[in-house]
Amino acid sequence: MSQWITICKHQELSENSGVCALFEGQQVAVFYCKRNADLYAVSNFDPIAQANVISRGIMGSVQEQAYVASPLYKQRFDLNTGICIDSPEFALKTYLVRIEADQVQLKKAG
Repeated sequence: MSQWITICKHQELSENSGVCALFEGQQVAVFYCKRNADLYAVSNFDPIAQANVISRGIMGSVQEQAYVASPLYKQRFDLNTGICIDSPEFALKTYLVRIEADQVQLKKAG
């Protein structure tokens, strides 16, 4: 049974941008969208550029769909599903994320 693991404090997150955290030996990009107070957690590894750079990407939205654009080749990844909007054959791993007592916590999805 998987459990919630604290990775940082809520105030350590940057508004409308990402931070990288280590979770179970993997780099995870955590994004905080101030507009709707949503948190997203996806793999930091860009499968197209083959580099750990997603946390440095730029957040945006298209038709209320939050995404992060990779800083290298600019492909957009849906922050809810991890699927690449521009090339759906690529996807980022997603994680469950929550704030509990001002602690940002992750849990493996599925």
